[in-house]
Amino acid sequence: MATERLVVVGGDAAGMAAASQARRLRKPDELAITAFERGHFTSYSACGIPYWVGGDVDGPDALIARTAGEHRARDIDLRMRTEVTELDLDRGRVRTRELDNGGRETWTGFDKLVLATGARPRRPGLPGIDAPGVHGVQTLDDGQALLDTLDASSGRRAVVVGAGYIGVEMAEALIRRGYAVTVLEQSAQPMSTLDPDMGALVHEAMCGMGIETVCGTTVTGVLTDEGGRARAVTTEDGEYPADVVVLGLGVRPETTLAAAAGLPLGESGGLLTDLAMRVRGQDHIWAGGDCVEVLDLISGRTRHIALGTHANKHGQVIGANVGGGYATFPGVVGTAVSKVCDLEIARTGLLEREALAAGLRFVTATVEATNRAGYYPGARPMHVKMLAERRTGRLLGVQIVGREGAGKRVDIAAVALTAGMTVERMTALDLGYAPPFSPVWDPVLVAARKAAGAVRAAGA
Repeated sequence: MATERLVVVGGDAAGMAAASQARRLRKPDELAITAFERGHFTSYSACGIPYWVGGDVDGPDALIARTAGEHRARDIDLRMRTEVTELDLDRGRVRTRELDNGGRETWTGFDKLVLATGARPRRPGLPGIDAPGVHGVQTLDDGQALLDTLDASSGRRAVVVGAGYIGVEMAEALIRRGYAVTVLEQSAQPMSTLDPDMGALVHEAMCGMGIETVCGTTVTGVLTDEGGRARAVTTEDGEYPADVVVLGLGVRPETTLAAAAGLPLGESGGLLTDLAMRVRGQDHIWAGGDCVEVLDLISGRTRHIALGTHANKHGQVIGANVGGGYATFPGVVGTAVSKVCDLEIARTGLLEREALAAGLRFVTATVEATNRAGYYPGARPMHVKMLAERRTGRLLGVQIVGREGAGKRVDIAAVALTAGMTVERMTALDLGYAPPFSPVWDPVLVAARKAAGAVRAAGA
């Protein structure tokens, strides 16, 4: 029996999880696995970069789950600093270029192919955007480059462009390093992954923490000094001095190779797959991680969500299927959690604009409660917003903003969404209670009660 050849493009979460799972199921004489990674690191936590920059964790070694050597010891031929430049699907091969060896190019054949090419940071084509001192934060190499700039800088002024997850996390990291931080956001409120009324709570808290947060402004460029380094960020409304600029504008799927090969892409540019993570219309090609779109279980549409939790699950599913087993990835409900200083921010399910886009009729309920019994020391306010389908009462989404203990409460709602629960049924959930952890009625259940009342009041 001939040995099958598996080629994996991308050596981070999805790609190496797929390779590792396939190796557990099939021996080297049954399946030869070759993986290509263009960077210096493999199997690392990009989500930990802001906490490395802020000094909360050591890095980059602390952020690496498994080294290249460890993968190779498991009979995975992992080739670092090697970029895949072309997919030849007709002949079953990929063209690669060695980045540290004079650019030598070779072809490698495959019987099965896994695409885990990740995502690339959004970087608008503005004057000065590529100047030294302007940093995206996507890879460990990016994190190290930012730290090198911070260490070399004599100034202490930072501008963060974008107030999404990466933007607010990097703002906190820079505050912790003693920088005066200005965050510039085009939307009316920070955290466009929340509804504007909940984003306003984040805005207020950020300003209270000493982070200058300017919303509703459009960045027009980066000014440079005589040496060509960034010295300020310009907007339609003014100029903001900066010794370092961090871009937190989100990411888009890195599907350049896939598009050139004619593979199917969705609205966001992510690869489209079936439940087994096999690329649609292909028998021997799988894809996972930040380069794919996944099914939203609430709206029934595909969407691009770049999270390491999904990427690792995709890899496990792909590896099982490549290895001769069977597994599926059913979809997501869109759960995410973050923080800026001591403010915790979480959401799951649909926002109001997403529910409207999906054609759903809904009611909303927002409550202010506390993270523990009101009489217990350290009780802090927490805001919970809930969306429910108007006719059925089905839970559609939850957003939470508060202090200690607020963020991970979103998991209650994520389970309820996955189970298709109504807000009425949620009110009977048997959640843990003790004064140090929660009021008698948990804030999520208080919101469910209010939402259930709104559903009844709305009628059909």
